[in-house]
Amino acid sequence: MHRRLTRRILLIAGLIFITLIVGTVGFEVIEGYSWFDGFYMTLTTITTVGYQELRPLSRSGRIFNSFLIFFGVTAMFLAVGAMTQTIIELEFDDRYGRRRKKHMIDHLHDHFIVCGFGRVGRNASYEFQRANVPFLVIDRDEQRVAKATSAGMLAIVADATQDDSLREAGVLRAKGLIAALPSDAENLFIILSAKTLKPGLTVVTRVSEEEAGEKLRRAGADTVFTPYTMAGRQLADALLRPLVVEFLDFTRSNIGPKVTMEQVCVSPKSGFTGKTLGQLLELRKSGVIVLAIRKSRGETIFNPPAEFEISAGDFLIVMGERPILQELEEVLTN
Repeated sequence: MHRRLTRRILLIAGLIFITLIVGTVGFEVIEGYSWFDGFYMTLTTITTVGYQELRPLSRSGRIFNSFLIFFGVTAMFLAVGAMTQTIIELEFDDRYGRRRKKHMIDHLHDHFIVCGFGRVGRNASYEFQRANVPFLVIDRDEQRVAKATSAGMLAIVADATQDDSLREAGVLRAKGLIAALPSDAENLFIILSAKTLKPGLTVVTRVSEEEAGEKLRRAGADTVFTPYTMAGRQLADALLRPLVVEFLDFTRSNIGPKVTMEQVCVSPKSGFTGKTLGQLLELRKSGVIVLAIRKSRGETIFNPPAEFEISAGDFLIVMGERPILQELEEVLTN
């Protein structure tokens, strides 16, 4: 849409420019006008202003001016009509876009809300996009929202610290929320608002100051990331245990487009409750690797043996190809 409008505007500008050039040169050659007088005569002619001629035109000048009136005025009418059509199309596209976006938001369920499309929120959004999960971006900056929209994301211009904005984003139907604004105070407002509207919502955030981390947890944040602390640990680990860091980086980003890690919860209605891990993997006959199992009571078993019994509410941390993991999730979650 915008590319077509750009071409139309360039075509209109080019048509008017060529008409002015031809008229200026014609008056200068035929009537001996100066360049400025020729430009002035051309401009008053094609705009139908109707000022008198600077001096009487010769027969050749009148013939040339007749053609200039016909083509010049036609060009101006076309330009005015095209500009009017462009304005109407932009207005219609804007209204239709807002209505379509609202319709899409109203149909979101179990989605994630990303508050802030800065460096942190942008990377989180790209990860959601790669995982092909429903999510919505909220930011006060129109340029950032436009950037998110151009990347194929659903985004709205709103203040995430306001309850009405969170309601508009469907927080009552959301599965989780990321508070990624640059200010810890603003993130605190978002967490308080989100938890008040939906107490069971999973909320994660980042903090700039380590002292603010505990306050955000008390406000209701389920997970708080401290970038500077995390970066410091990673820098130290890069020197103390570089191979471990290299392996972790590999598992996060370099496994390949088909292989990923996922967490799968065992549903009470699943037919695999009470069976062993070996029976599950043998039955599935897939290349799924079970890295760990998080028990419902909070205990984590790393590299669980084949005879480990699966219970309802357990989370399996697994690695494998996306289609196989999706199939496994469908079976275990019934």
